[in-house]
Amino acid sequence: MTLLELIGVNFAVTTILMLLIWLVSIKLRDVSIVDVFWGLGFVVIAWLSFFLTGESTVRKTLLVLLTSIWGLRLSLYLARRKFGAPEDYRYQAMRASIGPQFWVVSLFLVFGLQGIIMNVVALPVVAGQLDTSPIGFWTVLGVALWTGGLLFEAVGDYQLARFKADAGNLGKVLDRGLWRYTRHPNYFGDFLVWWGIFFAAQGQGSWWTAIGPLLMSILLLRVSGVALLERSLKENKEGYADYMARTSSFFPWPPHGPAR
Repeated sequence: MTLLELIGVNFAVTTILMLLIWLVSIKLRDVSIVDVFWGLGFVVIAWLSFFLTGESTVRKTLLVLLTSIWGLRLSLYLARRKFGAPEDYRYQAMRASIGPQFWVVSLFLVFGLQGIIMNVVALPVVAGQLDTSPIGFWTVLGVALWTGGLLFEAVGDYQLARFKADAGNLGKVLDRGLWRYTRHPNYFGDFLVWWGIFFAAQGQGSWWTAIGPLLMSILLLRVSGVALLERSLKENKEGYADYMARTSSFFPWPPHGPAR
């Protein structure tokens, strides 16, 4: 199977899955269930590519494992956070802005768009399934970046969950642990994970697949990650503006002053 054929199959399968999830969202009147599937979608793409490309190699197996561990952890975390919660405020705002036609618009604007993004970001994983060269320096570097990213993301999520579980912290800003050095350790972790997967996939020079982690980086920094979240937090959470003034927005760095 050629790379283009593999990309086509993945796109077709994820499109069907997104359509099914969209139908469920109409029944539940909750579009934010799409976020729970985000990580699982990459797992589906990774394993489908693995089984469609023949004999297993170290690189193929490694890429599937790296993607699966990241995707399953993220989806389980989001599912646990989502359980019993209302539709995410971002989607509520979209629903109110678009009006009665939101149910059909969401198929393209939310589910279709996420499916396309998912397939682009996963390009290193897909291309890596066709790379039969032995692993080397770039693969080792990629695993190191992935490991650091997963730890950053998982620890950041854990610290935030513990902070929110304490009723005494209601309305307060978390500025301890990893959150002392970056306002978004979970997003920074995602950033490292996908650049790590990209480097782990490199063997015969599929450097063009950098479009995948590059798109993820843009989304995290400029679109649906840091930029979108902070517009809301700055306006609605007391003390967040001070936290922004002393804490790095993305890349970890010592704070400008003591935590308050």
